Amino acid sequence: MTRGGTAGLVLGLLLALLALTAAPAQAVGYRYWSFWERDGGSWTYASMGPSGTTPSDGDVQGFRFAVSADSEDAVRPRGTTDFAAICAGTPAKDGDKRVALVVDFGTAGDAPGGETPPKPRTACARVGEDATTADALASVAKPLRYDSNALLCAVSGYPRSGCGEQVTEDAAKAGKPADAAAHEPSRSGPSVGVVAGVAVVAALGVGAIWQAKRRRG
Repeated sequence: MTRGGTAGLVLGLLLALLALTAAPAQAVGYRYWSFWERDGGSWTYASMGPSGTTPSDGDVQGFRFAVSADSEDAVRPRGTTDFAAICAGTPAKDGDKRVALVVDFGTAGDAPGGETPPKPRTACARVGEDATTADALASVAKPLRYDSNALLCAVSGYPRSGCGEQVTEDAAKAGKPADAAAHEPSRSGPSVGVVAGVAVVAALGVGAIWQAKRRRG
């Protein structure tokens, strides 16, 4: 290979690595309904799904549709409404229990393309003592949609399609609430390996130029 070809190859590699450092990594999240339990004055991510949870009379449980990477990143239902406020108009009945539900359909940024999220709402479900949270939700927020793995895909028909699909970080950030964005680590900088690669190629480039000048001299 000629000296000009070697220098061109080195320069091409250097430019390619520099382009990698300029492009931020694309983290992937998921658009889905998360399930929460109210513990005192705060929300706790549920350890089981709604079909496997049997709430007690007086419990408050919530659902939030949003784009999240995992359970640690998941966005909580908005609002601080308690059981007394939600179920004030639903009297107790022997043989039944009352479960307060908070259903938050998320923001426009969380919504699939072409859909507008309904406003968040609350409901008091009066169900049998053995009813699960899924039963309580079905009694006040039909139609529900599940996938073949019993993952909750839609509440009150929202969204119309899709279930836990992947979403790139750039597509999700436009409408993600501040409380979720605050927990996200910065992913815009280059990795250590890429920086090291750039340094090595740069050194090779300098060496090739020095060798070319030496031979010409």
